[in-house]
Amino acid sequence: MKVVFLQDVPHVARAGDVKEVKDGYSRNYLIPKKLAVPATPAELMRLELLRQTSAHRQVRSEQEAEALAQTLKETTLVFKVRAGAKEKLYGSVTSGDIAKEIQKVTRHEVDKRKIEVGEPIRELGRHQVSIKLHKDITATVTVVVEPEAEPEVKPEKKKEDKKEAKAEKKPEKKEEKKKEKKE
Repeated sequence: MKVVFLQDVPHVARAGDVKEVKDGYSRNYLIPKKLAVPATPAELMRLELLRQTSAHRQVRSEQEAEALAQTLKETTLVFKVRAGAKEKLYGSVTSGDIAKEIQKVTRHEVDKRKIEVGEPIRELGRHQVSIKLHKDITATVTVVVEPEAEPEVKPEKKKEDKKEAKAEKKPEKKEEKKKEKKE
């Protein structure tokens, strides 16, 4: 009996294959478990239609990946992070950070697992990061890591100045309260 496989069956066929199998195997196992259906002209037409739409979807996704690769090639991502001595970062720039920044800059969502950083970036400077967008399409984006602007240090008032200011305020408050009571 000729059947169209709906799902992969190990050591027999893949989903979408049309194959001749023994009658008992198809009637007793494949068809009841909905692994295959008889190869009727209607099923064969439906299979061909599915193949065409799948091919069309594949071409469209490749074109979108090419366009995104071109956009990413021209994009430079700038990260401002806290850095210590010898241009070492306190934290690191990870693939998740890069994915979020790409989302902000290009409005395209990229899966962080497809970003190939190797090790997290822990030094200041320019880094090249590759992103696997499709089976055969890989884009390279430039990541620039710069030190964060150091916050200005506010001059601290001496403790003595604070104590003097408190001492001056206390007598004034007591005098005001006495005046209020008298009135």
